[in-house]
Amino acid sequence: SKLDTPEMRALVTALNRWEPDLYLDLHVTDGLDYQYDITFGYNGPHAFSPKIAGWLDRYLAPAVNHDLREWGHTPGPLIFPTDLKDPENGLILWTGDIRFSNGYGDARHLPTVLVENHSLKRYDQRVLATYVFLESALRTLGRQGDRLRKAIESDRSRKTARVPLDWQIAADASDWLNILGVESRRHPSPISGGERVEWTGIPAILGYPYQKQTEPSITVDRPIAYWIPPAWNDVIERLEIHGVRFERISEPREIAVEMYRIREPVLETAPFEGHVRVTGTPHLEKFRRIFPPGSVRVPTSQPLGILAMLLLEPAAPDSFFQWGFFHQILQRTEYAEAYVMEPMAERMLAGDEALRAEFEEKLRKDAEFAADPDARLLWFYQRTPYFDPEWLLYPVARE
Repeated sequence: SKLDTPEMRALVTALNRWEPDLYLDLHVTDGLDYQYDITFGYNGPHAFSPKIAGWLDRYLAPAVNHDLREWGHTPGPLIFPTDLKDPENGLILWTGDIRFSNGYGDARHLPTVLVENHSLKRYDQRVLATYVFLESALRTLGRQGDRLRKAIESDRSRKTARVPLDWQIAADASDWLNILGVESRRHPSPISGGERVEWTGIPAILGYPYQKQTEPSITVDRPIAYWIPPAWNDVIERLEIHGVRFERISEPREIAVEMYRIREPVLETAPFEGHVRVTGTPHLEKFRRIFPPGSVRVPTSQPLGILAMLLLEPAAPDSFFQWGFFHQILQRTEYAEAYVMEPMAERMLAGDEALRAEFEEKLRKDAEFAADPDARLLWFYQRTPYFDPEWLLYPVARE
């Protein structure tokens, strides 16, 4: 979703140019051992493309499962344990975010299936299973392609007022799943000092608790559009590569907007995929803002409106904000010297009894604050007209 590499930019450009009816993402997986030599899955009808998911459920999955079995393969669902070290803790029905192919396809209403061969099976067996899967999928497209195109169009035209940004385990969706598994045993490991899982190779039908990640954990109202100032050109460029439509203004425009102030931002301690990720709690504030020439307006009433929201809403786990494209707003660029703030704070207290009462209460209730001279001076500086109003203000506005 962040489009860092030329290969990913080329792939997304191809998806935009060719508009394929079906995208199959082919992988080899490890993790648990089981009897399946090929597994596959996609985001379900609870997510952003319910009609597409319905077509995959009704037409594609039954056809490829049938054909794979006919050719001697053992297909199964995507298997994701909640704990690799202890399979007994259960499995999870996963909803992919947009960094993953099935989540990205779901958000842009492109039918996408994540296919996982199993690394412990013979190489020729895995290759042949993939060939059978591809042929079966193409035959199904030939027979049911018109229905799939109607499903795509239906999902593209669907405009929900509130949009989920992330998913959690549904409280009432716990289940039990029997799989074609392989028996395992655990014993102490002299190497790691912990427990070692050993797969015996003995096939068995195994039952596991099955949790479904199908309930929205964060939702937001769909804005009419987003406004992005021209300073954030790397973000604008990536939106364009994704195929998100926008208007670039040539004259200044003043507009009433909402903008997020990020509270309690937390940077990760180590980089991931070349980025230092960040989280925080966004809070909306209202502004009347002048956007300079070169700013872009991104409407959400477009086929890729959901994708635009998942990239631009800071609470979304694969947003540009959380991938670290807006670290500049975390740095406070203005400060006040102590020799300036000391006399200014004295004047502020002398002229404002309410401020004095607030300061004294803060001293009584917050021992850490009371013992920190810099924090005390900052507290006063934040209450002056000179404090940086752009600090922690996410620059992408909501219309």
